[in-house]
Amino acid sequence: MRLVLCESVAETGQVAASIFAARVEQGPCVLGLATGSSPLPVYQDLIRRYRESEVSFAECVAFTLDEYVGLQPSDSRSYRATIRDGFVDHVDLPVGALHSPDAADPDPEALRQAAATYEETIRLSGGIDVQLLGIGANGHIGFNEPSSSLASRTRIKALTQQTREDNARFFGEGETVPKLCLTQGLGTILDSRHAVLVAQGEGKADAVAAAVEGPVSSACPASVLQMHPHATVILDPAAASRLENVDYYRHVQSLNDELGLLP
Repeated sequence: MRLVLCESVAETGQVAASIFAARVEQGPCVLGLATGSSPLPVYQDLIRRYRESEVSFAECVAFTLDEYVGLQPSDSRSYRATIRDGFVDHVDLPVGALHSPDAADPDPEALRQAAATYEETIRLSGGIDVQLLGIGANGHIGFNEPSSSLASRTRIKALTQQTREDNARFFGEGETVPKLCLTQGLGTILDSRHAVLVAQGEGKADAVAAAVEGPVSSACPASVLQMHPHATVILDPAAASRLENVDYYRHVQSLNDELGLLP
C-alpha cells in the first residue's frame, strides 16, 4: 500500500487524477467510478484536463461502485445520475460505456439477478484497471458496511443508520434515504488492478487509521486494501491526522519523489 500525504484537498484530487490520466493515456481501459464528496476533486481535475485537451475518455469503459435500491437511473438522486452530473457529462466518455447496477426493481430475485449480471459484465469487460474509492466514517468502501465478507462480490446490502444519516445531505428535506443498495463486493474491488482511495477531512481520520494501520477485519471494510497488490491511499492533512506512522510515510514519499521507487 502506498500512502500519498497531500497538503490540501485540491492536491488530493490532482494526485488521483494524475493516476487516472496516466492509465487512460496508455490506451483503452476500464475505470471504476465512486460517488460521494471525496472523489469530487478528482473529477474536477479530470474535467479540467479534458477541457485543456490533455486527456480523452472516448475509448474508456466505466463502472460505478453501487446504486440505491428502488431508484430509477434517471432519478437525480441515483448514483448513475450523480456520476453523470459530476463527471461523465463533462467529458467525452460515451454514455453507453457507463455501467451501473440495475437496482430499480426492489424485488429480491430481480436484485440478485442484477447483481450477478453486473459482476459478469465487469468480468467480460476485462476487469477494472483503476478503481476510485472514498471511505465512510465507519470504514466502508462502496456500500460494504462493517461485517461485510472480505471475499464478497456484487450483492444486495443493507445500509447502516450512520451511512443513511451521512448521505441524507444528498436528498431533499423530507426525502427518505433508501435502506438497501446493490454494491460491488470487497472481493470485486480487490480484483481491480489499481485501487485508489481518496480521503479528506478530520471526519475520515479514524476510519483511515483503522484501514491503513489496523488489523485486516470486516469491522473496517477498507482494511481489505492492505491485501491489494496495488493500492494507493491519498490523504489531506486532516484525514492523515490519526496515523501513528506518519513520519515513516513521509520518509517513503520523499524517497519515492527522489528515486521514483513506486508507480
